[in-house]
Amino acid sequence: MEFSRKEFLRFGLAAGAGLLLPGTLSACSSSGGGGANNTTESSAGTLLKSKTELPPRFTARLPVPPVLAPVRTDGSTDYYEITQKVGQVEILPGRKTEIWGYNGIFPGPTIESRTGRRTSVVHRNELGVPVTVHLHGGKVAPEHDGYPTDLIAPVSGGHAGHTSHTTTMAAGSKEYLYPMDQQAATLWYHDHRMDFTGPQVYKGLAGFHLIRDDVEERLGLPRGERDVPLMIADRAFNEDGSFSYPSVDPSLSGTPGVTGDFMSGVLGDCILVNGAPWPVLEVSNTKYRFRILNASNARRYRLELDKKPSGGPAFLQIGSDQGLLDTPAEHDELQISQAERFDVIIDFSKYSVGDEITMRNSWGEDSTADVMKFKVARQAADSGPIPSQLVPFTKLSKSEATVTRDIVFARGGAEAHGMSLWTVNGEAFDPNKIIANPRLGSVELWNIRAQNVEHPFHIHLAPFQVLSKDGNDPSEYDRGWKDTVSLENGGKAELLVKFEGFKGKYVLHCHNLEHEDMMMMANFEVV
Repeated sequence: MEFSRKEFLRFGLAAGAGLLLPGTLSACSSSGGGGANNTTESSAGTLLKSKTELPPRFTARLPVPPVLAPVRTDGSTDYYEITQKVGQVEILPGRKTEIWGYNGIFPGPTIESRTGRRTSVVHRNELGVPVTVHLHGGKVAPEHDGYPTDLIAPVSGGHAGHTSHTTTMAAGSKEYLYPMDQQAATLWYHDHRMDFTGPQVYKGLAGFHLIRDDVEERLGLPRGERDVPLMIADRAFNEDGSFSYPSVDPSLSGTPGVTGDFMSGVLGDCILVNGAPWPVLEVSNTKYRFRILNASNARRYRLELDKKPSGGPAFLQIGSDQGLLDTPAEHDELQISQAERFDVIIDFSKYSVGDEITMRNSWGEDSTADVMKFKVARQAADSGPIPSQLVPFTKLSKSEATVTRDIVFARGGAEAHGMSLWTVNGEAFDPNKIIANPRLGSVELWNIRAQNVEHPFHIHLAPFQVLSKDGNDPSEYDRGWKDTVSLENGGKAELLVKFEGFKGKYVLHCHNLEHEDMMMMANFEVV
């Protein structure tokens, strides 16, 4: 249902400084821009230090998010229900941290879908603010994509929130339909509310959504307890154990944005994996599959293993954002920007029982230089070799591109409250402005450029292949079908973007969530 501005005011949904109307800009702090172009630990942002003592590293066990069971199934569809609500979880030993979680947990429950079977997820909002849900990497219709102003109101009602006259507002719950017309892949779902994505994801609104298919299962890859999702995210904590985040309005119901020192991004000093600080996973001396997701707001990682395996690479990459590669890729380190996924094999048969291997972040310092630890605890039968050929891959050609477009991520061109905003092509996000109209079924060449600091570019609906980086061949981390690509400060990338599946309006944006919230986002409409 679509609401007019008058109706929003009548329902109490537009009371507050965060109201977004056509021609206006989202507010951010006027407290100064001390960290506006900061880069800290190889990431755009400023370090937010915890106000409490953090626990010793490598004492918590790695939790694995539970797989959600469908409430029912029929011949074509699996039906799920999720409630977004406040939860109290023990992240720091002996203290409770309030999180906003899918079913009250962080990370949210993992949804497992199958290619060719439709997935229905009804989200019920028991939080105090509006939400929307984006299936990151999903090929879905625009009304189910989690557009930033396509919101679910709290079931309690009576919340002040921002919107424009084009926004829809579901009353308390909404059904999201996913056709799953795509190959096996590691996707994730997260909040995407206009102006408040950063703090709402930081509070815990993120979870895995895995797609499986027959092709993947015939490859004999590690499965069961040896197929492990790893959601890596940094956080900072207040003295009472609550999450620390520098919101202008901590209630997330009025003025959006962060205080000026954090305009470039919020970096925490505690590394969480699946919601646990620097955890430990006991493994057998066999191959394991790890689906690594960088779910941090602003932090990038360069992951390494200490100790290195005796022969062979540290990581054998088998998949990227949008699914399996055609052939495995060997890496001794992984550079992973926000929202990217790397599907990798770590072969613990290269180690001895009793060995301990630390996954480190060589872009981190002090507490952020460690991520987690593996302990080889037992012997077991291995799953067999990883095939040298994985899935067929059709490489796009530059000659297929029917249109060429230039996209620049930078700071400047628009202001709010005396602050220069993050922009796309020099303009702040306007829900009513379309910057591109690609045709359904077409391939386009997009030239992406980053300025001021590094930016991870993400596009909804449309997967892409990286044609070049900075005038050279693609990076070793850019193989396969992608939906997110990392750009260094001043970096350039040529992308061949394929628009298929649905017509309608979608967004592209920077996946540094503080940049996104401060207007580094734009619309395109598939026609």
